[in-house]
Amino acid sequence: MLRQVSDFSDFSRGNWLQELLCQGEEPSHVQSSPDGQHLLVLQKNRPPFLPLVVAFQRHGIGGADLERNWQPHQPALVGLFFLQRPLTLGTWVLALVWEHGRTEVWHFVVAVGWQLLQTVELCQGARARIVSVCSRGTSLMWCEERPPLDAHLDMSKCAFRFCVCTRALEVGEQGVRLGAVRIVLHNSPEYQILASPQHVFLVPTASFATTSKFLLIWHPEKAKLTITAPSAGFIHSKALRSSSESDFRKLLLGSVGLLSGLAPLDIHTSAVSNSGGLLLVSSKGDVNMVEPDGTQRHIIDLQGGSLAQGSPVQLKTFGSILACVLAGVLYLIDQKSGRLVEKKILGMKGVHFLESPGEEDSIQLLTQSGIYSLSFSRPEDSSKPEPFLVEMVFEEACRYYQRRSLSSSKLTVEKLKKGGVFQAPVALTAILQHSLCQKHKPAQGLQDTYAKLLSTMSLELQSYMSLELLKNCVVCAPESEVESYCEKLVEQEVSRVLHSDMDKDNLMYLNSIFASFPKAAWKAIRSCLQLQQNGDGLLVARATPEVWKKVLGRPQQEEVGQNGVVPLFELICTSFLRFRPKWLPSFVELTQQYVGISWTYSSKEGPEGRVPLYKRALGVLARRNNCSEADDEMELELLLCSKRPKAVLQALHLLIHLKRWQRVVEVAEKFSKLSPLLNKEIFTTLLAEFAQHRELDPYLDTLWPLCPTELTASEILTVVLQHLPHSQEDPMPFSSKGDQLTVGLLKPLLQRVVQRPCVQDELYSDALRSPTFPPPTPPRELKITLKAADSGAPQPPMARTSSPLALAQGDTA
Repeated sequence: MLRQVSDFSDFSRGNWLQELLCQGEEPSHVQSSPDGQHLLVLQKNRPPFLPLVVAFQRHGIGGADLERNWQPHQPALVGLFFLQRPLTLGTWVLALVWEHGRTEVWHFVVAVGWQLLQTVELCQGARARIVSVCSRGTSLMWCEERPPLDAHLDMSKCAFRFCVCTRALEVGEQGVRLGAVRIVLHNSPEYQILASPQHVFLVPTASFATTSKFLLIWHPEKAKLTITAPSAGFIHSKALRSSSESDFRKLLLGSVGLLSGLAPLDIHTSAVSNSGGLLLVSSKGDVNMVEPDGTQRHIIDLQGGSLAQGSPVQLKTFGSILACVLAGVLYLIDQKSGRLVEKKILGMKGVHFLESPGEEDSIQLLTQSGIYSLSFSRPEDSSKPEPFLVEMVFEEACRYYQRRSLSSSKLTVEKLKKGGVFQAPVALTAILQHSLCQKHKPAQGLQDTYAKLLSTMSLELQSYMSLELLKNCVVCAPESEVESYCEKLVEQEVSRVLHSDMDKDNLMYLNSIFASFPKAAWKAIRSCLQLQQNGDGLLVARATPEVWKKVLGRPQQEEVGQNGVVPLFELICTSFLRFRPKWLPSFVELTQQYVGISWTYSSKEGPEGRVPLYKRALGVLARRNNCSEADDEMELELLLCSKRPKAVLQALHLLIHLKRWQRVVEVAEKFSKLSPLLNKEIFTTLLAEFAQHRELDPYLDTLWPLCPTELTASEILTVVLQHLPHSQEDPMPFSSKGDQLTVGLLKPLLQRVVQRPCVQDELYSDALRSPTFPPPTPPRELKITLKAADSGAPQPPMARTSSPLALAQGDTA
């Protein structure tokens, strides 16, 4: 509902403002103070008058207004904003930043008006020129041009002549104090600086081939720059610890190949939302949100046609509502769902948004005829035939059928409803309308087929209703109970996603849950997998094979990585490292056991068909910012828990490098039993170390029994001779040091090998242990055979199969 709240009569300069708006001279900038009591108007293009900036009170309490103008040939005004000021002042502070770096700080005193507090210089160089500036808390950040000394140089070769700087500007009771200049980025192209409370966005303004394809996000608390592109998502992030790392070209050095294949940015208008994201409106009317972590989210398409280059677009967020004025039309959009809440034709030009403190459900608009308030809070409409949930069913169905469709034509909700082909969403909406109807309305009858579906889905609907009830409890609960309700909600959401299809959207949803509620997500994943320690201290789980498939499976490469989406296994490993790091090796070992249960045969679909699970866990460990001795120990445990030969040998070499000889011997003794080949590799490695130094001498009684049976004395001597240390000080037999290898140290091993039975002797040991040789002859039956032959009777089988040796013995008898 649009209603007028002021006709300029309550403004101290209402007549001047009304005349300015009615003359059709569109102000370049209109801004109100956070409390809505002061109005700031900038008029740049108003021939034949000079450019003008005016700040005045909304309610005429009295006092002087701020009014400043400047000649066209003088440096122009590039920034004006209200600064954060100490509470003890009790006055508003306004900063005017000019192109050459001069900054005027004005403060407002009740009954006195606006007064100039102090003038300071931001830039250090006399030739510097500020092109964009913003304020963040008590600091200013700007992009300044530093022209080359040689004015005849080709400007295309001097494209990277800009520098991004920041400087603290603190307003106190005694005046203004400037901090030291810090260079965030130098040798950079021109950027427009937009600040949110926690982050600063750098939007390119020039159309160079490479630099116009991505955005930069500055994180002041971490001193980190993030490179992101709306067409590809997060690209790279780097912490800038010194001025040498702040060079723009060095920042892009590792990402040039990826950036060269991206499409150029299409930005018509940009603004910062109250949630800290960057709103981008393209020339086609698409509205997108770039989050501070570099990910992008599409919100809505405003109109099908393209926007003209000079056509103004006004953007402002009020709570979760995004208000946009485009070509005389006001759009109200829900930022979270992207749903168009309201579309209203204003029928007026020169519309500007004002602050409306204390009115979260209304928007104030400054127009030619006064200030209007638009309320966007809607009462519950019980007469609406389809609730919000039913609309969501059709939207999700559109996305599902669009993925499966071979046609390039876009499927819409209207086509889905009128087509009559897709019966599943129609059936589901009928069931939802029946089950989720309001209490005061009688339930409508269902078809027999739908009634059967309802009986099948009753448990799912009850679960959904309990989930919605829990969400309402979270919203309405006091602060002391919010945490417990959030934990329950996160547990139900994680369980629901684990029992549904693990597609790209669900994986992104889980990533957001783990990022927003890390502790609750950790408890939820423990509950869903039923992870606990048994009486022997071993980690056990009782999840179904289907759940393990979702936990251990790795999505396709095109489904992850583009917007910083992390697979579920990596998310769980991150939670282990944060909340229970000692359990991580046991969890990886446990998952390797469940691979055989979830995937009945080895295939590329399973996790082991691509990257082994222990390597994925090591990748999570490697991405941690701070490395410590605990991380080195964790790396060893992850390598050993895999029980893979290469991983075990890698861990053994790492222990040898750390000179942890007791642990080396324990690992060798434990893992030599896995396979003969691994036993031979481990023993050969330790024998080479034994030949080089005397650190393993106290453990020889444990090492020599590990010698493989097939290793001969000559092979042992060959390994020893190949790894003897090379020393030019003394001849080997007469070394003055006591750390050389001697025959006495090697003698027990050689005696063990020499006294070991030969392999060929073991092969024929059964024959050699026989009591008689040659074996006894078979019983003689030759006489019976001859008699049977003389009588003409058929020969028995024994006579026909007698051996030649038996016949020969019979002939001699």
